[in-house]
Amino acid sequence: MASIHKLPNCKNWFVQLTNADGKRTFRATHTADRKLARKLADKYDEAARQARARRLTEATARKFIKECYELANLEPLQSDTVRAYAEAWLKRKESELADSSLREYKKTVDHLAASLGKRFERPMDTISRQDAARFRDSLTSRVSGSTTNKYLKIARVLWGSAQRDGLTLDNPFALTPTVRASKGKRRPFTLAELKRILEVCNQEWRGMVLLGLYTGQRIGDLARLTWANTDTVNGEIYFTTGKTGRAMNIPIAAPLMRYFEGLAAPDEPDAPLFPNLVKQPSSTLSKGFRSVLGSAGLAEYSASHDGTGKGRDSKRDNGGLSFHCLRHTATSLLKNAGVGEAVAMEIVGHNSAAVSQRYTHIETSVLREAVNKLPDVTR
Repeated sequence: MASIHKLPNCKNWFVQLTNADGKRTFRATHTADRKLARKLADKYDEAARQARARRLTEATARKFIKECYELANLEPLQSDTVRAYAEAWLKRKESELADSSLREYKKTVDHLAASLGKRFERPMDTISRQDAARFRDSLTSRVSGSTTNKYLKIARVLWGSAQRDGLTLDNPFALTPTVRASKGKRRPFTLAELKRILEVCNQEWRGMVLLGLYTGQRIGDLARLTWANTDTVNGEIYFTTGKTGRAMNIPIAAPLMRYFEGLAAPDEPDAPLFPNLVKQPSSTLSKGFRSVLGSAGLAEYSASHDGTGKGRDSKRDNGGLSFHCLRHTATSLLKNAGVGEAVAMEIVGHNSAAVSQRYTHIETSVLREAVNKLPDVTR
């Protein structure tokens, strides 16, 4: 039977008990209250007896820990399941994240639920490094390396939050290495390709393509523009980006101005520029643009996974072309026209020169012209 003792020069009580290997040992109670120490000793003793009988399961051990915590602190031990904590965490993130980022966080939780299975209903601190590795590996066969790493990093943020809230001692996802991500295949459109695309566009997609080319903005931001965002008198478009919250004020290029002048302006200034596209999420918009590329003969397109002959979870190959390539095209055309780095960054909305450089694809003729301007040091 467990007994309680006070050691010399120590105000707190200690429990002496027989542990699983039959040896007597001391355990600290961290309390000077004799009655509380006696109750904790009884809990320790009960756990030790079950351990010696090989009947101490993980569930029983957690029950003892919970009871000891509640005895010592007079309040229930918070032990949210992964599902409960993740749902509460996502609720808090609604006021912190842009809609597009929040969707990625929710996708991560969905992938976690699929990977963890029944363990999704277990406490946060029961998830191990092996669980984290399985989560990562389950993604690599279905999505790209960069997408796998994105979801892995979001899972790290989730467990980091639980760690700060005291629900787990460590973060298994922080200890899980990322995978090698292949370099992106995105490239700018050629002028010939742009002409082919515009030939097959309906009115709304023609406006989206022209906006993407002459402003370099993201597909979701452009689809949600209203007439109030356009000032054709002063020739400007102004809005706030959804991803970064950056306020943009971009001059309207002449071809884009002609497009706006050909539209019938509605009576309501807040009416959307693209009524059929405004409520679509970015993923659906991207699929719509892929259909446009297919009509232009620039990409294979099927409205379903069945049409590709691949499974639903197969990786997508977009052939290097997407609406985001218009952002690369805008950056490259500006640089090729001799526009300075700072001006190009301001128009497209890049926050750093390093990011701007990744979007720059200089034409060979421009490079040759620059090289020919160098002095001949041999003459």
